[in-house]
Amino acid sequence: MRIGFILSQTFKGIRSNRVVVASLALVTFVSLMFLGAASLLQTQVGNMKNEWYDKVEVTAFMCPANPTTAQCAGGEATQEQIDAVDSFLQSDAMAPYVEEIYIESKADALENFREIMAGTTWVDAIDEDGMQVSFRVKLVNPEEFQIVADELRGQPGVEYVIDQREQLESIFSVLNGATIIAAVLAGTMILTALLLIVTMVRLSAMFRQKDTGIMRMVGASNGIIQTPFVLEGVFAALIGSLLSVGTLYGAVRYFFDDSGADEAIRFIRLIDSNDVIGLAPWLVGGALVVTAFASYVALRRYTKV
Repeated sequence: MRIGFILSQTFKGIRSNRVVVASLALVTFVSLMFLGAASLLQTQVGNMKNEWYDKVEVTAFMCPANPTTAQCAGGEATQEQIDAVDSFLQSDAMAPYVEEIYIESKADALENFREIMAGTTWVDAIDEDGMQVSFRVKLVNPEEFQIVADELRGQPGVEYVIDQREQLESIFSVLNGATIIAAVLAGTMILTALLLIVTMVRLSAMFRQKDTGIMRMVGASNGIIQTPFVLEGVFAALIGSLLSVGTLYGAVRYFFDDSGADEAIRFIRLIDSNDVIGLAPWLVGGALVVTAFASYVALRRYTKV
């Protein structure tokens, strides 16, 4: 009986405030779209880090025969300097950071160069003397790339050091920037939604002041009186959150699952519809909880219901 009465009051309020309820549903939809997009972007960044960081190497190039940089003012790196760098990388001090070392000789470098430049005039333009010895260092923990790179830069005979992760960081910076923009927009829309909830509760309480007064006179509890107001907001949030989850799922299915993007980009694990399914309970549940709490607080603070 009480449940039926509460539901009837809830739908009565929804009909009376249908414009505000629709506005709240739309704002919830947009805000959760941005929030979901930000979360999926961070999932993609995590996937890329897991895939790429394991392949990250730090490469140290020794001074060539005809150096042009100040680091190589003493001329081409000697065999003693190459051996010293090799011994340093294999020392106990570097053991916690270095997993594997590969030394690329001039002959190896020339072979790789010709393989990469096959079919071009550059193949015969450079001989072995024009190449330089390099060390490729695979790291135990790719997060500690800076330590190894800095140590190598200070070794005699090292011309320059390339850290592959520095190149990846620029990509991650762009993705993280997009995440921040989406999160800021989501925060703005969520704030708008909270203000709409307050407005909806106040309007609903004002329109139904006579009904609530009668309910108090007949001894209805605060819970019976207040629950329909809270459920109005929850109903709008449920519609908006389901719309956002459905839109995110459809977009990911269209642009990732069914487009064949994962086949074209095999070296990256792209987000898929399963990521949206895993995210959906958090979006829907979070929207319902926040809306219910905001409605209750608004009811207690701004109305005398």
